[in-house]
Amino acid sequence: MISKLKRSVLAMPGSNARALEKGKSLPADVLMFELEDGVAEAAKATAREQVAAAVVNGGYGARQIVVRVNARGSEWYKPDIAAIAPTGPDAIVIPKVNSRDDILKAAADIVAAGAPLKTRLWAMIETPRAIFDIEKIASAADDPASRLEVLVLGPNDIAKSTRARLTPGRPALVSWLSAGVLAARVHNIEIIDGIHNDFNDEAGLRREAEQGRDMGFDGKMLIHPSQIGPVNEIFAPSAEEVDFARRIIAIFDDPENAEKGVVQIDGKMVERLHLDIARRTLALMEAAG
Repeated sequence: MISKLKRSVLAMPGSNARALEKGKSLPADVLMFELEDGVAEAAKATAREQVAAAVVNGGYGARQIVVRVNARGSEWYKPDIAAIAPTGPDAIVIPKVNSRDDILKAAADIVAAGAPLKTRLWAMIETPRAIFDIEKIASAADDPASRLEVLVLGPNDIAKSTRARLTPGRPALVSWLSAGVLAARVHNIEIIDGIHNDFNDEAGLRREAEQGRDMGFDGKMLIHPSQIGPVNEIFAPSAEEVDFARRIIAIFDDPENAEKGVVQIDGKMVERLHLDIARRTLALMEAAG
């Protein structure tokens, strides 16, 4: 079974009322209303009020609404949680998570503030410490009280902290990105790749999104509406993949192959493990419409 798709996660500054309204017509799977980095200090209170009102008033259809609050320990965190948790967004995004304990404390905070059961937690992985302890952080999901549903990798912050260079192909970050995917899969949660900074560079965006998809990410964080279409396309199965998945299912459904562990399609050896992959491909196709 496929949970709601998270191919495209568009960050939108909560201080921009027009952007919040425009989100109602954008084809992103997820809208991330931003109270943290995308909002100037002087606009924090306004952004908080506008985002709370937007979540309550709704009108976003099937789009998932998540809110990134300011980091725990900042002067804005408690007011953010107090204002946002009771409105019941699909998730609250906690930036700069460094430990499993950070997740459990944030979960306790949103429960105390009145968050309904449907409101989950997303954890931003943005620091060297978080990369070192990524599996421990993901393990919080084993405790239902944590509400942890998604990890979001923040390549810009990771690169800044480590002095790594964000060059094409992101070779300096590949091992860290892969560690995040492994941690997410061990603990059965989803993981979102970080942003591609140049929203005028569609070719670069496509290469990076394809890299993330091939590494196993479930979607990508975006900073501009123009990035939604390419990313939705890349993180959905292609027509060729859907066709091949249907052929795999059909050949294993044939009674003649009921006892076979391996079959041949177009000269390729296909095992029963590929049957599970094929079924997931079709489920992704159906979820993507």
